[in-house]
Amino acid sequence: MKTIGLLGGMSWESTQTYYQLINQGVRDKLGGLHSANLILNSLDFAEIEQLQARGDWEAAAALLTRAGLQVQRAGADFLLICTNTMHKVADALESVLDIPLLHIADATATQLKAKGIERVGLLGTAFTMEQAFYRQRLIRRDIEVVTPVALQRERVHQVIYEELCQGRILDASRAEYLQVIDDLAEQGAQAVVLGCTEIGLLVKQADTSVPLFDTTEIHAASAVDWALSTH
Repeated sequence: MKTIGLLGGMSWESTQTYYQLINQGVRDKLGGLHSANLILNSLDFAEIEQLQARGDWEAAAALLTRAGLQVQRAGADFLLICTNTMHKVADALESVLDIPLLHIADATATQLKAKGIERVGLLGTAFTMEQAFYRQRLIRRDIEVVTPVALQRERVHQVIYEELCQGRILDASRAEYLQVIDDLAEQGAQAVVLGCTEIGLLVKQADTSVPLFDTTEIHAASAVDWALSTH
């Protein structure tokens, strides 16, 4: 079994989901008392959020690069960034690593293609929904991406930072998200990508008839496959 490297803490609310899903996945595949070999470097999200808010992505890239190199030196065979938004600096991180980076958008695109999805709605932070770094990974795989209207994007972003990242799961916010999902479906989205690793804490497939692709679940499952494969 390969050793999985995780850059977490962004936020820790979703990082604990990664830890649980990866260990469950290894146990399910190998049975018995098996669990994952992994190295977790958990960062202080307050510092990251301040850099995001200032648009200082260069400093954010430097911070994650240092953290990723620490994980590499600790013995990881490949690396996951346990957040969608911070994949904005994935290229900078990849450029200094000697180990592979398992990109969350690529893993998600693979699942979308496998299900025949050609037009997908995207929920996430404002950075993820509005900037090209994430959407382009899907578009390059011939997947059309639609996002909510401006006021909805603002509200989706606000719920992530003010509620989900702080462990607050509110029924009213779930209802708002489900309306946004319905609106994306009306725009022709065949499915909706939960493109923030916290959204799965709020919205589940049982809540809607619109197919959901939870990036946390997809990324964690890909990590298990990589750890147990001959990649």
